[in-house]
Amino acid sequence: MSETRIAAPPAAPARRSLPVAARLAVAGTIAATAVVCYLFLFIQGSFDFAFERRLTVIGTMAVVAFAHAVGTVVFQTITHNRILTPSIMGFDAVYILMQTLLVAFFGGSVLAATDGMPKLLTQTLLMVCFTMLLFRWLFSGRGGSIHVMLLVGVVLGLAFRSVSDFLQRMLSPSEYDVLSTRLFGRLTSAEASYLPLAAAVCLIAGAVVWYRCHRLDALLLGRDAATNLGIDHKRELTVMLLVVSLLIAMSTALAGPMTFFGFVTAMLAYQMTGTHRHAAVLPMAFFIGVITLVGGQFVLEHVFYASGMLTVVIEFLGGAVFLLHLLRKGTL
Repeated sequence: MSETRIAAPPAAPARRSLPVAARLAVAGTIAATAVVCYLFLFIQGSFDFAFERRLTVIGTMAVVAFAHAVGTVVFQTITHNRILTPSIMGFDAVYILMQTLLVAFFGGSVLAATDGMPKLLTQTLLMVCFTMLLFRWLFSGRGGSIHVMLLVGVVLGLAFRSVSDFLQRMLSPSEYDVLSTRLFGRLTSAEASYLPLAAAVCLIAGAVVWYRCHRLDALLLGRDAATNLGIDHKRELTVMLLVVSLLIAMSTALAGPMTFFGFVTAMLAYQMTGTHRHAAVLPMAFFIGVITLVGGQFVLEHVFYASGMLTVVIEFLGGAVFLLHLLRKGTL
């Protein structure tokens, strides 16, 4: 009796994924399309007035997307943790405390009266100084650690928020109403005169980060491996923390705090590129940030007619994604 052999089914062809360059090209094309659509579609009334306003909004969104995307990716690299974001250092809490102190001691009208380049520079400088003083204090001794710095940043952030909440409860309803408008991201009301300075800061910070892409790749391997590869770990950590501090501080002073936006852009960038190389992850994160902000603003304005709700929607959805990701991962 001859043995019957059943032919095995042909193996399914392996799915070929797009190369990283093609993925970046697709993301860049989508981002550019979103920008063009927002600038030129559904203009009613004066074209010059609408185009100038939309151009300012696009510039603000580009700065915010770049600052949060690049800052979060770099921060997660130096902390070796995909959950942490720069807001963990207390940037949002410092910004909220400064705004609350102004209203508590000088009244609600002081917010509008002090708007200008000096206030923007002062807020940015104070937030950067807070981070660098914290860094120098915790790393001046032999037992300094990035984890200790993160823990102290969380504790100080909670303390600042507690002081802000206490002072806000003492404000009159009208003053609190004026203050509350400054405690959320405001992408459509930033001053156009601030954008050249913010863009220059982003370009300089971006050039520094891009020049150090290979060093950031080495930092992913850990302190010992990076040191063996000739990387001055402490110096690179200092430079990167300064860059992250400057980017997030400028973005927060320009458009208000956004807690989960950077986390979402960084997480999607790693998933979309499928690589850890910063030369691919950083531009992908920026493109995703532009698509999220510009595309979201376009949909809200022309589909739901709710132009002022974008940051609230992003923070709500970003917080939900953060919790789901944390529960699925099960650890920090």
